[in-house]
Amino acid sequence: LQVVESGGGLVQPGGSLRLSCAGSGFTADMYPIGWFRQAPGKVREEIACISSRSADDSANFADSVKGRFTISRDNGQNAVILEMNSLKPEDTGHYSCAVRIVGSTYCSQLGSGRYDYWGQGTQVTVSS
Repeated sequence: LQVVESGGGLVQPGGSLRLSCAGSGFTADMYPIGWFRQAPGKVREEIACISSRSADDSANFADSVKGRFTISRDNGQNAVILEMNSLKPEDTGHYSCAVRIVGSTYCSQLGSGRYDYWGQGTQVTVSS
């Protein structure tokens, strides 16, 4: 089982990026998947989570990204998509995703859930 992130890059403030978290070895919509960000010099934080399809794909967002980021599933690609809009320099960081295979199919309170498989991540830089 593994997850692989893609879609990072350099973008100007106010721009948009679309990150993908593609799963292999499992059916992604059966499990909760979280997105994490680690900014330079800061602790990694969970910024978004999507519950399994059986849990109605309910989603949670960190206050820092609420209203700007959306999370959805691309079942054709067995992936979870993080759409990032109105990007700010403080959104710069290393973004990674993780899947919970064992346990609740609902997202936990952000930052409190346990995940079983992690990707290597992708870098996002917001700068003019």
